[in-house]
Amino acid sequence: MSTLPFDLSGRVALVTGGGRGIGAAIVTRLAEAGADVVIANRSQDRAGALAAELTDRGLRAGIMPFEQLDRASLRDLVDEVALRSSRLDILVHNAGGCAWATLDELDEDKLETVLSVNLSAAVWLAQAAIRHMRVRQFGRILITSSVSSRFAMGGGAHYSAAKAGVNAFIRGAAFELAREGITANTVEPGFVAKPGRGTLSTEENLSRIARYVPVGRVGSADDVAYAMLYLASEQAGYVTGQSIVVDGGMTLPETGFAVDRQWG
Repeated sequence: MSTLPFDLSGRVALVTGGGRGIGAAIVTRLAEAGADVVIANRSQDRAGALAAELTDRGLRAGIMPFEQLDRASLRDLVDEVALRSSRLDILVHNAGGCAWATLDELDEDKLETVLSVNLSAAVWLAQAAIRHMRVRQFGRILITSSVSSRFAMGGGAHYSAAKAGVNAFIRGAAFELAREGITANTVEPGFVAKPGRGTLSTEENLSRIARYVPVGRVGSADDVAYAMLYLASEQAGYVTGQSIVVDGGMTLPETGFAVDRQWG
């Protein structure tokens, strides 16, 4: 085992949804630690730009398309990465999302979309990856979950169910793989700023939300990426079947009233 903290030299990592935000931060930190990172992303332009930026810095990064979520297509993706690099050590399924809908509005398409990208894809990617990890008796299966698996959010009951399913799946996978040098864990982000897009991009909204986060700020993509970097490392070999919550303590108080009473 390397004596350097989080040294991933010689490791090959596949990161889905790695073109921007949390995914791009994960890709960057893994590459900076020495991994050869393959970015699987729906937008090839974003993934290509990130890979080029990292390559210009002397790091190792490439891209693959991430379009179909069926079992066969995801198996082909994993096998292609392993074939090109002669190994696969780290799988990070970061791709996700939610077609927001109240229970009244929820239909089959919205439910299937959310379950496919968040839960089913995680299962099929992990299944495909373990065949290659077993060769070297080393593997890291990592999934970006969400604190939504733990609390309610209007219009996202199906998303919460999918992420709760991810956490349950990872515990079962970790148990099955524990004797083979393969660990399986999730990271659950709380509110993470998304510069340039969505509700979490405006200073007004970030300030309003930060008021109810005990550490006093909304999270950054790197807050999540560094947790992933640790879990991908050799040093995390005794951590498996766990969900690391990265939310600035947001889920600690019973209500926002407790935050106001403490710091308001």
